Amino acid sequence: MPPLSELSSDALTDLRAGLVQEYEALKAQGLKLDMTRGKPASAQLDLSAEMLALPGNRDTTAEDGTDARNYGNLQGLAETRALFSTLMGAPADQIVVANNSSLALMHDTIVYALLKGVPGGKGPWSKEEPITFLCPVPGYDRHFALCEGYGIRMIAIPMTGAGPDMDAVEKAVADPSVKGIWCVPKYANPSGETYSAETVRRLASMKTGAPDFRIFWDNAYAVHHLSAERPELANILDACAEAGNPNRAFIFASTSKVTLAGAGLALWASSPENVRWYLAQAGRRSIGPDKLNQLRHVRFLRDDAGIAAHMEKHRELIAPKFTAVEEAFAARLGGQGVAQWSAPKGGYFITLDVQDGTASRVVALAKEAGIALTPAGATHPYGKDPNDRTLRIAPTFPSLADVRKAAEAVALCTLLAAVEARLG
Repeated sequence: MPPLSELSSDALTDLRAGLVQEYEALKAQGLKLDMTRGKPASAQLDLSAEMLALPGNRDTTAEDGTDARNYGNLQGLAETRALFSTLMGAPADQIVVANNSSLALMHDTIVYALLKGVPGGKGPWSKEEPITFLCPVPGYDRHFALCEGYGIRMIAIPMTGAGPDMDAVEKAVADPSVKGIWCVPKYANPSGETYSAETVRRLASMKTGAPDFRIFWDNAYAVHHLSAERPELANILDACAEAGNPNRAFIFASTSKVTLAGAGLALWASSPENVRWYLAQAGRRSIGPDKLNQLRHVRFLRDDAGIAAHMEKHRELIAPKFTAVEEAFAARLGGQGVAQWSAPKGGYFITLDVQDGTASRVVALAKEAGIALTPAGATHPYGKDPNDRTLRIAPTFPSLADVRKAAEAVALCTLLAAVEARLG
């Protein structure tokens, strides 16, 4: 079939009639499929089932003699920090290992900055209102929710395929109210792109109006590969240090999608001064993390090679799901001129850009047919996509068969919404 733009009104009307018939048949199937969030499937969680027996009744002592059953060691066990040094791109003494949620670390870091300020600043951010964050789009809705929840103004910055539009970033950060930028630098959520070395260099070296500007570097998908091609990400801490801005980056990651989603480890890294600052604030909140879980991870993952081997098992489970989505979209939407979608080399999401003004309609059609999608607009600050175009597709949680059904259904809904829009 030729692109929709080449079809006459009569041909579009006939096409819509056929699509509506297909859609009614789809609804009659009574599907109940969830493609809303990037959760690991049960089969992925099963890969870490052995952890449930670790570290063992008699195996509770860390390398330095610490009894992991007891209080203390706010920064985390030395061997656990060393285990994740490569992943974090930081030496072990610049890493903090916390409990299961990296989002909680992001939340706390923002709250500490608001209440106490950060090294190099004039004091609490909350006393310098307005406070502004730059938000690359499409981006992660939970980042945006943190800002919105604490009254932090957000400015959308378009992604380019090599990270955020750095010309726009460099212009925006001249404003001293701009205190931070959200970044998912490898296999970005949801676009899947990896920041180029030039983007990393410019982020690290750019002149900012705020002396205490911070990069919130959420490297959530650092080891979540989908193909044999593994793009390199430049080290942000090294780049900041070389540029004379050693305190600029806060790095976050977790093992939530590596081991057990509800029982993983959250990771935080930065400069030595920032680490001292963070621990001083966190010490008022906690006497120490779950160190038995830290030992559990060390015993199970062991080293960089162990992490890589474990993540290869994840890839074998989820890569076919991404392929199924891409094949379904190509079969139904290829050449129609109504949609584009990403083909990520890693991460947990596929971005689907539909015809302008139809993303909300696609979500509504999918919902009526029994397929739950992330709301249109979730990829933008305040939940408002000015073009009503971008959707985040999360293929990991459903079975492969269900992913294929859902992708075919979404493709049908996308095409039907586009035809409706062209017919007015």
